[in-house]
Amino acid sequence: MSYPRTKNRANSAFSLLELLAVVTVIGIIASLIVSRIAMSLDPASENTCYHNRVQINSALERFGVTTGTPATALSDIDTMDYFPEGLPTCEVTGAAYALNTTTNRVEGHTNSSNH
Repeated sequence: MSYPRTKNRANSAFSLLELLAVVTVIGIIASLIVSRIAMSLDPASENTCYHNRVQINSALERFGVTTGTPATALSDIDTMDYFPEGLPTCEVTGAAYALNTTTNRVEGHTNSSNH
């Protein structure tokens, strides 16, 4: 009767080449994931900026309907209950939004290509 051969401890460890191969594959996967995340931040910031402008313009319209006069500054709608936490800022440029007094609308930043 023969017994199954058991491995000794020296044969069961990983070799240096196997460890280097695993680390290399993990590094490649991590670099792909990081680049994908970095690329997705720009469209997300653009979409957030667009959504903020839509919300502010909607508040401007509601202010005009409620008071009967258009807002002369964004601080007019800020004092009412339109934005309890304060007016949002542009996610792309980090600057505060400005009211175009000619159109009575908040327009996009200069870097906006699709909004």
